[in-house]
Amino acid sequence: MKKLFIPLAKILGFYIFIGLIIRTVLFFLPITNGFFSLLDCVKIFSIGIVNDFCISILIFSLFWLYLIFLSNSKYKSPWGYIILGLLVTAWLFLFFFRPVFDEYGKIVSILVLTLAGLKVVSFSSLLFFPMIRKKWRYFMYCSIFFIYISLIIYNAVGEFLFWNEFGTRYNFIAVDSLIYTDGIKGNGLDSYPIVPMVSILTLISLVITIFFVKKDKNKFEEFPNFKIKLANAFIYIGMIVGAFFLLKFTQEQETSDNDFVNELQANGLYRFYNAYNQGSLSYDKLYAKLPEEKAFSIVNKQYGNPEQKENNVKIIKDSIPEIRKNVVVITMEGMNSNFMKYFGNASNLTPNLNKLAEEGMFFTNFYSVGDQTVKGLEALTLCIPPSPGRSLIRRENNTNLFSTGYLFKKRGYTVQFLYGGYGSFNNMETFFEGNGYQVIDRGSFSQEEITFTNTSGVCDEDLFNKAIKNFDADYKKGNPFFGHIMTVSNHRPFTFPKRKIALSSGKNSHAGSIKYTDYAIGKFIKEAQKHSWFSNTVFVFVAGCRTSTSETTEIHPNEYHIPAIIYAPGFIQPEKVTVLTSQIDLMPTLLGKLHFSYTSHFYGQDVFNSNYQPRVFMSTYQKLGYLKDNTLTVLSPNQKTDQFTVGVKGQMNKNDKKNKTLSEEAIANYQTASYLIKNNLLKIK
Repeated sequence: MKKLFIPLAKILGFYIFIGLIIRTVLFFLPITNGFFSLLDCVKIFSIGIVNDFCISILIFSLFWLYLIFLSNSKYKSPWGYIILGLLVTAWLFLFFFRPVFDEYGKIVSILVLTLAGLKVVSFSSLLFFPMIRKKWRYFMYCSIFFIYISLIIYNAVGEFLFWNEFGTRYNFIAVDSLIYTDGIKGNGLDSYPIVPMVSILTLISLVITIFFVKKDKNKFEEFPNFKIKLANAFIYIGMIVGAFFLLKFTQEQETSDNDFVNELQANGLYRFYNAYNQGSLSYDKLYAKLPEEKAFSIVNKQYGNPEQKENNVKIIKDSIPEIRKNVVVITMEGMNSNFMKYFGNASNLTPNLNKLAEEGMFFTNFYSVGDQTVKGLEALTLCIPPSPGRSLIRRENNTNLFSTGYLFKKRGYTVQFLYGGYGSFNNMETFFEGNGYQVIDRGSFSQEEITFTNTSGVCDEDLFNKAIKNFDADYKKGNPFFGHIMTVSNHRPFTFPKRKIALSSGKNSHAGSIKYTDYAIGKFIKEAQKHSWFSNTVFVFVAGCRTSTSETTEIHPNEYHIPAIIYAPGFIQPEKVTVLTSQIDLMPTLLGKLHFSYTSHFYGQDVFNSNYQPRVFMSTYQKLGYLKDNTLTVLSPNQKTDQFTVGVKGQMNKNDKKNKTLSEEAIANYQTASYLIKNNLLKIK
């Protein structure tokens, strides 16, 4: 029992000690301003120690798993070979399907693959060479201890640097930098002397590790029996459960009006965990603001509200009776304007979209709001500016919102979201079901309806065939339908059915997947034309997000340029819409064509309305862009605002003298949208 708990005591004590040092340093930094009473100081350090104690128990769990499974019996035949086979299989799976982890950044992908490979090497070495087991286990023990000590020290330095920059513990900026983008590498190397810092910190970690482990060799001569390990397990699991409850309790004690008190008593790693789960950044704390009344005044004036309101509610009244057309929205994953012939692509990747663009209403100056399709789905559904951090779709409290689906359902439409993958991905099922959509995903497909599938979902042909079946059923019931389809074939791993197009599939075949999705769209339209409901249906084709060619931490407008087409022969006349248009404007424009009258919470506008002001929104996880009159205003954390002049070919030149009107418009739009989200004012009453 003692052998299993001594390492925990060492790690726990060291983590609390470092936590006390870093909390003291942060307390005295110049950025930490404000008055601290004696009670504040007591709370900061007492609750802080409790938080650090709980987190040290939780982070030790991987080390504990390593120690608890130390034994010689598992190497006996045949179990040793069975276990090795399973480990090798798992590593091969991770190696060949690692693009799944690339979605969260290459750091995560490399880390997972490395740890799995290390386990294979370790187990096979001990299986085939019993004589080295003692030395190898001691080496692994020292290595794991070194990793823990290093991470504790690196984290302390990271918290210092982050606090010195933002005046707060880790938030979603840290999550974005470490997991979702590769920008940390470039920005870090530019901002700090990384190589000397890493060298010094590594040397310090090594010295501390040697101090802690030099007398631990005898731990690998004998191992506790099963009963002792079982008792140990009950004790440690009890400590973990207690740590969770304590952390919840201490989080409820963050009640001070002084934000610095709340942040100092918190634990940085726990803040990082919460930021990852919640996926949001506080606009109020991090971004430039205007007086609330002024912000809403600017927004009301910009969107033609007749009076000053604090909820951006507008009355959309059309003089012509509503037209009850079926509506099918196809959001295309991985699409960009550069793939289309109209914008200069000579590879003929999208012949069917090219044809639809000629025969429908083609938006040639159209921009996505974000760098992930889930933000595009949010823009098309809620028609509001993007928020910093994750899309609202991936957050909590995102149901019963004012949406395009709500407007159709209110009119008796059957409202559906159709997706070839599993709806649990990106929380889409919870979001769409919570906002009145019937979700039809991969789990809804029968075996006979699937001809090809990969890790992303069923192929787009199967998805469109399923959609037509559902639309047929809706038509027979006599109700109009609104169907929002999300394609998956032009998403990693970029594989699709063979012998459909001339290009091959595979992880490096984005162009091939684009051409296949275009092929599936063409086939879908041809099949739909055979059905009775086609002549009374409006089809909307729109890309989901930008496709990046630069660091994802920056905003380059040309990368956000995407295609959008409204297609309805006999109803929508062929036209090229050249006015600057945002993704949030597409559905309000369609509603205008259908002459819908409604009370609107949308920031998106009908581009054919006489009051329309051309402007677009675009964002990364951290930065919020506002493009108007060839000027891009970028809002960044630390209340930073930059402006750039955008050239015809997308080149950007920083403006030394800012346009105050455009800066205030950008701030007002994002600030008021954040206010509405935060105060649940987008909820349907």
